[in-house]
Amino acid sequence: MNIKSLLLGSAAAMIAVSGARAADAVVVAEPEPAQYVKICDVYGAGYFYIPGTETCLRIGGYVRYDIGVGDAGTFDGVNHVPDHMNRGDTHSTYYKNTRFTLKTWTGQETELGTLKTYTEARFNYGNSSADYLGAGSDWQGRNKSLSLRYAWIQLGGLRVGKDDTAFDTFVGYAGNVIQDTIVPYGGQESNVVQYYFDAGNGLSGLVSLEEGAGSVGSIDSYVPHVVGGLKYKGDWGAITGVVAYDSNYEEVAGKVRLDVIVSKELSLFVMGGYGSDNNLNGPTNAINAKGRGFYKQWGGNWAIWGGGTYKFNNKTSFNAQVSYDDWKNLGIAANIAYTIVPGYTITAEVDYQNVGNDTPLNSVWAGATKKSNIGGILRFQRSF
Repeated sequence: MNIKSLLLGSAAAMIAVSGARAADAVVVAEPEPAQYVKICDVYGAGYFYIPGTETCLRIGGYVRYDIGVGDAGTFDGVNHVPDHMNRGDTHSTYYKNTRFTLKTWTGQETELGTLKTYTEARFNYGNSSADYLGAGSDWQGRNKSLSLRYAWIQLGGLRVGKDDTAFDTFVGYAGNVIQDTIVPYGGQESNVVQYYFDAGNGLSGLVSLEEGAGSVGSIDSYVPHVVGGLKYKGDWGAITGVVAYDSNYEEVAGKVRLDVIVSKELSLFVMGGYGSDNNLNGPTNAINAKGRGFYKQWGGNWAIWGGGTYKFNNKTSFNAQVSYDDWKNLGIAANIAYTIVPGYTITAEVDYQNVGNDTPLNSVWAGATKKSNIGGILRFQRSF
């Protein structure tokens, strides 16, 4: 065997071995992207399927910081209460509050209709009046209320759980100002059993059985409060009416609201309320001596609210509301809301209250130590 044959044989052997090893090599496949969340767009943006279920979930909320200033007893402004040294001096600077709100929504289609839930919890920290070592009320920064604001279940048109009263929700509360209750338009929190129906052609309605809240509104028998409402909605706006029966005092109150879409920039509303108050008078130290029940919380028999929103552009809007009642209480609120970036809005509001001559001196609703009161709020809010 010559050297040439030896070299050729060695090369052939090496090629054969290399080919065998190449045939036996393990090829690692490229990893496939994992889909951790399956989007659910049936109920709107932000929903996703809970893994392993047919339930769609959305999680949201906001972080808010308020700086308020105002006359005593009004507008979430300053309170003239003793300072922490309990020297007889009073606190008279700013009101501040930070709030974190967590919200959840769920939705699922069933043979009986859409099954939905909604919850909202609120955590607050800020300045408030508190008892200082048993020495009386003083002003201090502290953790404040933790509240379950909403928690309801709805299947088809039937809703049960904790919600605001339909006397407010079905009508749409009032204007887009922060202090929209300078003249109050009705009680809010309640356990409810409600049925909503859609008659088609823009007509809808509801019936709500409610328990109320607080010493004024909570029912004290087997008879619930009852609220009924009808709404007609079109491209031009809507007209809505609600009637409520207060089972505690056996009184009736109602509201009618008209919303008008003037243009894509301007929307206006006007709302009138009327309520009976024959049984709302009692001893001077009684809660009902203030002339209101759970639903008719304005002064006297009637009240009116009106206002609107003007959108200068996609980022800036102007909101205003004027309110007046039978006790001659006047409320005016106006603000500018500016969205710095999507989800982050700053609102600056100025509020005015004139306490009417007919307001009873023992009315805790008036709350003001002066006839005319001015206040304001600067709000920073990040919604998600």
